[in-house]
Amino acid sequence: MPRQPRLDLPGVPQHLVQRGNDRQRCFFAEIDRIRYLQDLRELSRKLDIAVHAYVLMSNHVHLLVTSQRTGAISTLMQSMGRRYVRYINDRYARTGTLWEGRYKSCPVQDETYLLRCYRYIELNPVRAGMVADPADYRWSSHAGNALGMADALIQPHPRYTAIATSEARAAIYRRFVLDAIEPSETESIRLTLQRQHALGDNHFRDAIARQLGRRAGPAERVGRPLQASGTSRKTAL
Repeated sequence: MPRQPRLDLPGVPQHLVQRGNDRQRCFFAEIDRIRYLQDLRELSRKLDIAVHAYVLMSNHVHLLVTSQRTGAISTLMQSMGRRYVRYINDRYARTGTLWEGRYKSCPVQDETYLLRCYRYIELNPVRAGMVADPADYRWSSHAGNALGMADALIQPHPRYTAIATSEARAAIYRRFVLDAIEPSETESIRLTLQRQHALGDNHFRDAIARQLGRRAGPAERVGRPLQASGTSRKTAL
């Protein structure tokens, strides 16, 4: 079966994840993460792609990016993949692949969905039990977005800059990240990315579907009405 084209529209942010092959490590030392971020900065600038948020975990990477040109994000990820695999294989005298197939992606609606995606990405090390506070994890955009520290890779999205004036923005965003989060929010973002649907409301998904001529969310369930409780029925899986 041919692979579905990505939900890729100019100016629409995308949440990306790329995992190590068979969930194995893709970063082995501090210098590897430094190299990855240097390459990401160079290539994203070359392709005019804004990186808003990121986290480098031991065996996968999350990015939140926006491009004004269709196909540029795919070019970025392909170039990053080839360049980084070549670096790792040379450095550690290994051969073969490093990444698990194609990266996954989903468009993200502006407004509240975008900032929730920022937060989801930067809280990855906390959910993984690596740190208690995202500020204690060096390899993410949290220090730049929430603590006001310089990060040459980050280009803030207008929705982020609209939070407040530059003096107050980081502190307000930091409180937002540390707020209690409903488990359903985290699960929704995770599943949407896994299924490569659009993260947003029905209006957003419908707009993408109209422009691209394909579904941008779950298929509507079609079938006979559910029977009353206590009666047998077959369930489509």
